[in-house]
Amino acid sequence: MKTKYIIGVDGGSQSSKVVIFDLQGTIVSEGRELLKPMMLSERGKVEHPDDDLWDSIILASRKAMKHFKGNKEDIIGLGLCTIRFCRCLLKADGTLASPVMSWMDTRVSKPYEHRNRDVNYVTTSTGYITHRFTGNFNDTAGNYQGMWPIDTDTWQWSEDKSIFQEYNIPKEMLFNLQMPGTILGHVTETAAELTGFPAGIPVIATANDKAVEALGAGLLSNKTGLISLGTYIAGMVHGQKNPKNTTHFWTNFSAIANQYLYESHGIRRGMWTISWFKELFGADLLKKGEALGVSAEEYLNLEAQKVKPGSDGLMTILDWLAPTGQPYKKGLMMGFDGRHTRAHMYRSLLEAIALQMKLCMDNMCEELEIELTSLIISGGGSNSELMMQIFADVFGIPASRTVVNGSASLGSAICVAVALGEYPDYETAVEKMVKKRDCFQPNLDHFKLYTRMNKEVYQYIPQYTDEIFKKSYSIFS
Repeated sequence: MKTKYIIGVDGGSQSSKVVIFDLQGTIVSEGRELLKPMMLSERGKVEHPDDDLWDSIILASRKAMKHFKGNKEDIIGLGLCTIRFCRCLLKADGTLASPVMSWMDTRVSKPYEHRNRDVNYVTTSTGYITHRFTGNFNDTAGNYQGMWPIDTDTWQWSEDKSIFQEYNIPKEMLFNLQMPGTILGHVTETAAELTGFPAGIPVIATANDKAVEALGAGLLSNKTGLISLGTYIAGMVHGQKNPKNTTHFWTNFSAIANQYLYESHGIRRGMWTISWFKELFGADLLKKGEALGVSAEEYLNLEAQKVKPGSDGLMTILDWLAPTGQPYKKGLMMGFDGRHTRAHMYRSLLEAIALQMKLCMDNMCEELEIELTSLIISGGGSNSELMMQIFADVFGIPASRTVVNGSASLGSAICVAVALGEYPDYETAVEKMVKKRDCFQPNLDHFKLYTRMNKEVYQYIPQYTDEIFKKSYSIFS
C-alpha cells in the first residue's frame, strides 16, 4: 500500500509553519518562516507589513517541499489554520486593500469602519489565505469569534439585521461560511506554482489557531486542561454546549463542528516575554551556551533549575501588553534582594506563567463545576523540562506533552484525515495520530508552596500595583 501524506499549515503570530505528516501523525518534512516585525504606525495600530502572512506561507511551503522525500502525488489534502482575531480587508479580486490587522490591533475589537472604497470584503486571516490557495471566497466558521455578526449556536451569519448594523459589516462583504471538516476549495495552479504543492488537492476547513492546536494536542475531554504556550497563553477544556454570559471564561468554537472549547482568561504577550528576556542577555547567554554546546534558552533553564521553587520571593506580574480597556496595566517584578540573579528572574517569569494560568483555570473550572485530573502543555515552551515541572508542581496534577508540540499543524492534518475518510471520526484520528512524549508528576512539597504563594500573595498583587500604575499612566502614556 502506498503511503499517504497530509499538509498542515499553521500561520502563527510570529512565524508560519508548514508540516507534512503521514497518517500516523509522524512528521515527514517541515518548513518555517519567521514573520516580519509588526508595524506600529500609530497608538493601537498593529499590522502585518506588506503581504507577509501569505509570503511567509509560500516560503515555509517551499522549504517543506524541498525536504519532502515522498511522492508528491501521494499528498491527499491540505489543512489550513491561521491566527484568530485578525481582520483582513480585501479588494474585489481578493488581494489586500491594506495591511492585515493583527489580533493586537485595537481596531479588531471595534466595529468595522468603511474608510477605503477599494475594500469589497472583510474577512479573517483564514478567509484571506483560503482565497490565496483556492480562489474561492469561502472561510471556516470556526475562526469567527470577536467582532463578527455570527450566530454561535448555528455557526452561520446571524439572521438578525440589527446585528449586522451593530458590527457595521454588510452581508455582501462577508465570505461564505463552511463548517470545520468540509472542503473549502482546491489548490489552484497559481498557488501550486508558488508553494510547490500539488495542484488540485482539497483545502480543508479547520478552525481558529487555538482550537486546532487543542485538537492536535489530543484535547477531547473536560477532565483534561490544555495550556497553550504561545504569544497569547490560553487555558482550555473541551465542551459540548455553548454557554453565554460567562464570567471567568468565554466559549470558543472547536475544530470539531458543533462542539466548543471553553477558554479561560489568559496572558497577552506570554511567551513573547520569554523571548524579550533572552534578548536582554543575548550575547552573554549565547557565549555561555556555546561553551556547553546548548542554546541560549537551554542555558537559562540550566541556570534556573538551581533556583529554589518560589525564586526566593521574586514574583512577576506578566502585564507586558495591557488590555484595551485597562491601558494603565504594566508588567513588574517585585521582591528583589541581594540573593537574586538572572536565573531568579528567569525562573520567576516561568513561575508567573504557571501561577497566573492556575488562577485563570481554577476560576473557569469552578464556574463550569468541573475538576481537572491532568494537563497537556503545548507550544514551544513545552520543550523546557523546567517549565513542564513547574506546571505540574503549580497545578498539583500530571502534566504531559506530545511529540508534536506545535500541535496546530497536526490538528490541521487530523481535520483532513477525518474529512477525507481516512479515519471514521476525530476520536480515532487523535488516537492514531497524537503521540504522548512524556509526563511530569507533581512534587507535593512544591505544590504546597506554590498554592500558598497563589492564595496568600500572588493573586492580590495587582489590586495594589494597579492603583500606582493608574497614577503613572498619565505621566508616561
